Amino acid sequence: MGTSSGDSLTQAQNELYAWIKDYMKNFQHSPSIRQMMQAMGLKSPAPIQSRLKHLQEKGYISWQEGKARTMQIVDEIIEGVPIMGSVAAGGLIESYSDINENLDISDVFQKKDVFALSVNGDSMIDACIAHGDMVLMEPIKDSFALRNGDIVSALVPGLGTTLKYFFKRGGKIFLEAANPSYEPIELNLDEVVFQGKLLAVWRKV
Repeated sequence: MGTSSGDSLTQAQNELYAWIKDYMKNFQHSPSIRQMMQAMGLKSPAPIQSRLKHLQEKGYISWQEGKARTMQIVDEIIEGVPIMGSVAAGGLIESYSDINENLDISDVFQKKDVFALSVNGDSMIDACIAHGDMVLMEPIKDSFALRNGDIVSALVPGLGTTLKYFFKRGGKIFLEAANPSYEPIELNLDEVVFQGKLLAVWRKV
């Protein structure tokens, strides 16, 4: 996702980009369209949406169109994190010595419109997804492409957005937790809106 010399910004695009970066640094979340309109002194959302589209196309931001709160700043390409060996969760093993490869996570950020969600609750704890984790999601454009066992974020009427395993059986959709304390949610396909499929889990310690 990096930028190139051919991806230079116009003055208006650069002004908005600089303001967004400053806002997200200060508040740790992306601004709304209305906030961007006010900051740029505009009365219509159209110029903001146009500038955001160009910023996205030029590789400066990633976001879901029409959903400013999913915006991410792409300052630089993450080339990889060095893999220093392995660590035992049981008995001791020899500590690392030489770096022999990198853990490449750039493919996650190179996917289009990746967005993050904060995890609330413990229904996916047995999938190693805990309360307070951030999950990186890839938008689902075709629900028929989902495979049984995929972890998805889904909008369920009366329940809101939930993170669960996806299963399809006999024309029914089942959203299953990774915690035996939670019962599966059984739905018809037209009763659920799939928002994203899990790409990665981010946990701060």
